Amino acid sequence: MIIAANLKTNLTRKQTTEYVDELESFLNKNKISQEVLVFPAASSLNAHNGKVTIGAQNAYAAANGAFTGEIGQDHLDEFGIKTILIGHSERRHVLGESQEELVKKFNFYKELGFRIVYCIGEPLEVREAGNETMMKYISAQYEGIDTDYENLIIAYEPVWAIGTGLTPTLEEIESIHKELKKKSPAPLLYGGSVKVTNASDVLALQSVDGILVGSAALYVEHFCSMCEYAQNIENKN
Repeated sequence: MIIAANLKTNLTRKQTTEYVDELESFLNKNKISQEVLVFPAASSLNAHNGKVTIGAQNAYAAANGAFTGEIGQDHLDEFGIKTILIGHSERRHVLGESQEELVKKFNFYKELGFRIVYCIGEPLEVREAGNETMMKYISAQYEGIDTDYENLIIAYEPVWAIGTGLTPTLEEIESIHKELKKKSPAPLLYGGSVKVTNASDVLALQSVDGILVGSAALYVEHFCSMCEYAQNIENKN
């Protein structure tokens, strides 16, 4: 399983280092063998060797250049980072990144061999319009993306469930994941108000290959528990 934490615009460099160190210690002490990814804020990126893989929440499709406010490949290379989050709903809906921009970014980092966590998902009005409309909306987010890329991870995050405390039922998650698995052989994560109280149930679903956790991951002890849940489920299987 893949357990990922998106720390968003939270935690300073010092706090992030303490977070990763505590997480690393927990993984080693409890012999957690799952793949664990942490995506800190850009200013909190740092080199790290261990079980935890550090990734970037975003980067421009360039090594460097006149792109004010962005970071590029050179900045990631400085810390040995080869994992990136692309297409998160906040990049799409809050910051206005188009599918065309995301495809350009995807292809740039694909050519560099990056591990890419590519996010998809629908807003509430689309879900309420029915399954056919919802699947058409989500399918458009696959356009231009190499779904057979060997270093691809896909994260399904219903936009209406992110940071709201609302979540689809387990049956709904299982159903949509089954449909999405027809589109790509890549591991498929679930995200959207995943927290310590529901993570175990979500991880136990047959079509879920892991979770992408937002605000609930800010509590390192909660994120450690989620990693342990994943390990326990694998041990039972």
